Amino acid sequence: MIFSDFFKACGQLTDRRFLRVLLMGVGLALCLLFAVYGMFLWTLDWMLPETITLPGEIEIRWVDDLLSFTSVLIMLFLSVFLMVPVASLFTGLFLDDVANAVESRHYPHLPASRRVSFGAALVESINFFGVLIAVNIVALLLYVFVGPFAPLMFWMVNGYLLGREYFQMIAMRRVGKKEAKAARKRHRWAILAAGTLMAAPLSIPLINLLIPILGVATFTHLYHRLEGARAQTV
Repeated sequence: MIFSDFFKACGQLTDRRFLRVLLMGVGLALCLLFAVYGMFLWTLDWMLPETITLPGEIEIRWVDDLLSFTSVLIMLFLSVFLMVPVASLFTGLFLDDVANAVESRHYPHLPASRRVSFGAALVESINFFGVLIAVNIVALLLYVFVGPFAPLMFWMVNGYLLGREYFQMIAMRRVGKKEAKAARKRHRWAILAAGTLMAAPLSIPLINLLIPILGVATFTHLYHRLEGARAQTV
């Protein structure tokens, strides 16, 4: 069932509303990463001297260039881990657009959802961004100790976080915050499984940029399937 939700989400990737959110989310994420990188280079340039004089009056002038080149490699490495939470931050701001696109195509019988205000979406996105960054920094340090199980740990940690956040934000549009939390607790194992499925491609560069949108779409289907089935049995 979870795979059917995922494949339905994949089938809508060419939707113009999906592509708009993808371009905006990734574009803003790249702008933020380049801004951070620029500040990092500026700090290096400010802190380091242009030349280093060794004993014997030997001057070395390439240290600054070397460190600048090294910083590029560092940022490329960190972007694998940082691009996901940064893209998720901006995608969270446009979550309604993706969820509405899914509902208008697959659930046209539903009444209009509650519109999440920009302020509320911003607060939720920033909180989620902070949690993702903090947890992944801690997990990055632990990967050294778990050896070959590092990918599994990465998937499980990010799967739990993605599932928890996306399911709740989507449910809030329909039933409010209190009921959304209750629904999340009812379906915790299905949410964890779907979140892990979303997290598995996070370690693949470029593909991971699609995950925030696919995550929102998949959990929109998941929410309606699980809560719809529950409503029929109550």
